[in-house]
Amino acid sequence: MPRSNALAIMSGFTTKHVLMKSSALRQFRRRIAEDKPVYGLWVTLESASITEMAVALGLDWVVIDAEHGQLDWRDILAHVRAAVRSSTVVLVRIAELNIALVKRALDIGADGVVVPWIETPQQLEQAVAFAHYPQRGLRGIGAERATCWGQCLGEHVDEAEENVLVVPIIESVLGGQNIHQLVEVDGAEVFFFGPADFSATAGYVGQWEGPGVSEQILAAKDAIRAVGKRCGVVATGNDNLIERRDQGFSMLGLGLDGPLFLRSLHGALAAVGRDRRITSALSSEGEPDQEAVRDLSHLARPPESMRPDRPEVMNSVGSSPKTEIQPDVMFESLVGSHNQARDLNTGFVTLAPGAQLRYHCHPYSESFTLISGESMIEVEGRRYTLRIMDNMVVPPGIPHQVSNPSNRQAAVFHVSMAAAALTHTPVDRFFSRRAMPDDVSGSLGASPGAGERVNRFSTARREVEGLNTTFVYFFDERVMPGIEMSGGYGLFQPTGRLPAHVHDFDESICIIEGTATCVVEGRRYTLSDGATALQPRGRVHYFVNETDQPMAMLWFYAGPRPERLVVEERCATVANVAWPKGAQAR
Repeated sequence: MPRSNALAIMSGFTTKHVLMKSSALRQFRRRIAEDKPVYGLWVTLESASITEMAVALGLDWVVIDAEHGQLDWRDILAHVRAAVRSSTVVLVRIAELNIALVKRALDIGADGVVVPWIETPQQLEQAVAFAHYPQRGLRGIGAERATCWGQCLGEHVDEAEENVLVVPIIESVLGGQNIHQLVEVDGAEVFFFGPADFSATAGYVGQWEGPGVSEQILAAKDAIRAVGKRCGVVATGNDNLIERRDQGFSMLGLGLDGPLFLRSLHGALAAVGRDRRITSALSSEGEPDQEAVRDLSHLARPPESMRPDRPEVMNSVGSSPKTEIQPDVMFESLVGSHNQARDLNTGFVTLAPGAQLRYHCHPYSESFTLISGESMIEVEGRRYTLRIMDNMVVPPGIPHQVSNPSNRQAAVFHVSMAAAALTHTPVDRFFSRRAMPDDVSGSLGASPGAGERVNRFSTARREVEGLNTTFVYFFDERVMPGIEMSGGYGLFQPTGRLPAHVHDFDESICIIEGTATCVVEGRRYTLSDGATALQPRGRVHYFVNETDQPMAMLWFYAGPRPERLVVEERCATVANVAWPKGAQAR
């Protein structure tokens, strides 16, 4: 019997008491060697219950993040203990390449370390050495938890030397450039990628994968796989998880614990009309935005300079002009040149199952909002998956294409264009494609207003606009300088309404949920099921929800700022008050 085993048995401990989970590590390595995915969770919050849940759900691994956030070593130890004697590998992401941090993480019982910001072979060789005992490495012998407090020194040394996992993170352009040298280092079988930091070093701070970064990461991934090693990444959403798996990533993070919880919370709040965006001050943005100039003033009646020259028009789906843009792609215009709209064209585009609207551009801005089905939009090769009620805006002259990935159901978009008539120019160019993260949002051009804007409905900021009414502002010149129009979403709970008001531009209002009452200068209309009102410049109106169910609308202005001039109520409810007949009112 080996002396180390005899000493352990005499002390009351056996090999099975060694806290390193060798069988879990061997299973982890076996799966990735067979090119099978291993799924895990990135843990940043204090509660060890999170790791217990991950273990109970049978996740292959968890990473306890000690680089960012507030976790102290007591928290880290609690997470490590939550996975003891399980088949879930527990790794600790240390704050930097530092022998003291590596030793401490391994001494409290971690199965390995994740080492950030590895850029050179020398750094990776150090990381491996820090995690191994002499003669191979530099790790010190400690009578701590990993060795059963000194009772299983020999067993732990043998197990650790054979099984300890060292995972470097490639999170810089330099690390990607050196990948062929990095993969030659012994002792590292899995490489992880950090797209956000990689993007920052490429000059795109704040973007998950800036222009060209996706291609660099995929090229590094291919180089890693070419030598029989594997790589991992945290997915940005469920669709991206599948995409990353199909791309050949093996160590797949389902997400970070905090963002996963927030994603679920946002979805639940959005379902009841209470969702808000969190500010950097850790407060919610639920009050009206004082920077947005909307209600300009309260007047007895509109200024004479805004006297309208056209009547309002109510348009129902199915009764408006239809245009076949290309086979299996149909556009029904509800507001446009056919009903005398100015600088505005809105309606529904329907893509048959599997249809694709080929690359094209317009001399004006275009907005897409997904109403039903599935969709994928490419803008100069940047590929976005939209969920229901997500919105995208493409500025003039930028090539884009729209496709319906479903072979079973049609995809329906509400579209808005900053022109009364449709102008469609095909684009015959090749664009290198890269998938954008599922949760990417905001204006994505190299400079403000230069590129597309994505508005994720589930996480969009909600603003109180009036009695029982909240708005989401998709876009205007504040977030897209130079944009010709503005638009957004409004949710009206029962009795919800805005005050009587008027605009200095044409407006399109499409009712996408419930039933709305539209009041225009003494005339009342009922709209539902996609019916759309054209409110010409100068017509006083308001919408109200007179039902016991929520009502929602999509509104678009033929003006770059969401401004409205509030007037006395009777201008909307009584004929000829807003615009007296005969001589001009003084």
